[in-house]
Amino acid sequence: MSDSDPSDGSLDAATQRDLVRERYARIATEADRTGGDCCSSDGCCGDGDTGTTGADETAVKLGYSTDEVESVEGGANLGLGCGNPQALASLAAGETVVDLGSGAGFDCLLAAQEVGEEGRVIGVDMTPEMVARARENAAGNARENVEFRLGEIEHLPVADERVDVIISNCVVNLSPDKPQVFREASRVLRPGGRLAISDVVLTADVPDGLRADPDSVASCVAGASTIDRLEEVLADAGFEQIDISPMDDSERFIRDWDDEYDVSEFLVSASITGRKPEHTR
Repeated sequence: MSDSDPSDGSLDAATQRDLVRERYARIATEADRTGGDCCSSDGCCGDGDTGTTGADETAVKLGYSTDEVESVEGGANLGLGCGNPQALASLAAGETVVDLGSGAGFDCLLAAQEVGEEGRVIGVDMTPEMVARARENAAGNARENVEFRLGEIEHLPVADERVDVIISNCVVNLSPDKPQVFREASRVLRPGGRLAISDVVLTADVPDGLRADPDSVASCVAGASTIDRLEEVLADAGFEQIDISPMDDSERFIRDWDDEYDVSEFLVSASITGRKPEHTR
């Protein structure tokens, strides 16, 4: 069953996907032209800075270290996201990682450093412009253990039980079918594999009309779920050891995501972790 329910005023699933794809295609294209991050015209960053410096400062606010930011060359860091899944994942050498909604490849390139030459990182994104940009960034960073695949996170182009870790950064909230996202994550994870994502969760009702607002739907404002709902969805997908922990200071970087609303009044960034059982019951 999809999370998208037109009876609550939300847009249908196909429309939501089109809006998200169009927005991130625009971000990728504009970043190519400016040589910087998405903040230059799209207002996706809380501080409204422009250029690479703005994206780097945003990444530090999200929990990345300066060393992490400086270790990735080129335009992979677009200043998007709402946390640092690398800090949650505890990646080890030789592991296989899949990034849901990999964008321009920033998290994938960081993960590639952690898993080393014996490991493998697969980024999945449904926006061709982002996949093309990410592949360029992988080449520019000389990372041969990273690949980027075009696909939807509800239908991962990855074989069963091939993955040790699933990461994602503020992407699952954009999906109109979150249960299917987590079922797919469980499918591709090996027994004992783990999920470590950063995303936004609802702390109060979304203001009237916001779920039907195209800009809000496409910009991580209108599609979030409550903690209780996410715990239910993760458990139904077979995950154990589920933990969803709000980030106490996320107000400082999400409050300006919308021009009309202070979204921190109903949204908070959170770490979301879980593990696939070692043995199927």
